Amino acid sequence: MKKQPLLTPTLRWFLLAMILANVASEMFFTLLAVYLAERGAGVAQIGLTFSIAAIVPLALQIFGGWLSDTIGRLRTIAIGSVAASLGYVLMPIATKGQWAIPALMLEYVSGSLVGPSFMAFVAEQAADENRGRVFGIINGIFLSVTVIGPALGGFLAFRYGFQPMLTVAAVMYVGAAVLRVWMATAVRFGAGDKAERPTLRSLRMGVGGMFAMLTAGGLVTWLLVTDGVQDVAFTLSGDLQPLYLAQFGGLDAQQIGWLASVRGVGMIAATLLAGWLSDRHGERRVIAAGFLLQFLALMVFVQTREAIGFAVAAGILGLGFGTLIPAYDSLISKAIPEKMRGIAFGVFGTSIGLISLPAPWLAGQLWERSSPQMPFVVTALAALICVLPVWVKLRLPEKTSI
Repeated sequence: MKKQPLLTPTLRWFLLAMILANVASEMFFTLLAVYLAERGAGVAQIGLTFSIAAIVPLALQIFGGWLSDTIGRLRTIAIGSVAASLGYVLMPIATKGQWAIPALMLEYVSGSLVGPSFMAFVAEQAADENRGRVFGIINGIFLSVTVIGPALGGFLAFRYGFQPMLTVAAVMYVGAAVLRVWMATAVRFGAGDKAERPTLRSLRMGVGGMFAMLTAGGLVTWLLVTDGVQDVAFTLSGDLQPLYLAQFGGLDAQQIGWLASVRGVGMIAATLLAGWLSDRHGERRVIAAGFLLQFLALMVFVQTREAIGFAVAAGILGLGFGTLIPAYDSLISKAIPEKMRGIAFGVFGTSIGLISLPAPWLAGQLWERSSPQMPFVVTALAALICVLPVWVKLRLPEKTSI
C-alpha cells in the first residue's frame, strides 16, 4: 500500500491560509509599539492599549473553542477571519492612535476563534505515533511567517512608512480570509459534514468538564500552570521589546524587523527537530530544554547593547520558543479527548489570558519605576523556575489510552 504523506492535501491548503494570515499579523504586531510611540503614546499608554485589547480573548476564547467542537474547525476559523479583516482594514486608514484599540480588538477576534481550532484541527489529521513530527513539520513551515513578516514589515515601514506597510498587511490578511471561507464552504474539505447545533447546555457541559480536568491536579493542571507562567512572563516583556531595541539598542525599524526574523529562523530550526525528539524521547524533556534556552536568551538580551548581541539573544530565544511549540501541542493533544480539544485550547487560553491581562501595563510600570531591563529579567527567572515542575509533573500515565 502507498504510504500516506505526513501532510495531507487538506493540511497543505490549511497551512497556506495560515501563512498568509500570519505574515500579515507579524507585520502588524512587530512594529506596532514603535508606531504608537511615533504617534505620541507613552510606554505606559502602549502597555495599557495591549491590556485593554486583551479583554477580547478572555471573552471569546472559550466560546471559540466550544464553537470549534460544535460546528467544525474550518467554519469557526472562517468566522474569526472575516471579523479580524475589519481590524486590518481599519488600522491603515485610521487618523488617530486611539483607533489602535478597536483595531487590535478585532484582530484578537481571529486569535480567539482560530487559535483553539488550529492545533485541534492538526491533531485530527495526524496519527498518534507520528503526532510530534506532524506538529513539528506544521509549525516549522508555519513559523516561516516569523521570518518573512517582520523582515517585510520592517523594510516597508523603513522605506515607505507605516501606512503603506499596514495597507500591505491588510491586503494579505483579507486574501487569507477569502481562502479560509472557501475551505469552510467547499465539499472537498468536509463542508457538508453534519455539525452539532450550538446550545448553552453543551457549552456549560464542555466548560464544566474542562475545568474539572484543569483542577484535578494531574497532567492537564500542570500543563496549564507551566504554559501559563510562560505566557504571562512573555506577555510582560514581549510587547515592549521593540521599544527597548529602539531606545536602548539604537536600532531602526528595519533592523528590529530583521532581529525578529533571526528569532523566527531559530524557531523554525528548533521546531522541526523538537517534533522528532518529542516522539522519540518524550515531550517533557524537550519542554524543559526549551525553558532553559529561553532563560539563557534573556540573560544575553539584558547584558548587551550591541546589535550582534541582540541578534544572538534573538536566535537563542527562537530556539527556545521553537523547542516548546511541538512538544506542548503534542502533549496537550494526547492528554485531552478529541471531542474536547477545541474547548480545551480555548479554556487554556482564557485561563492564562485572565492572569496575563495586566502584564503589559505592569511591564510599563516596571520599566518606568525600576529599570527598562526589569521586565526581561522577571521573564527570564519565570522560565528558569518552570524547569523543575516540567521535569517532575509533565508525564503521561503509562497506561493512558490515547
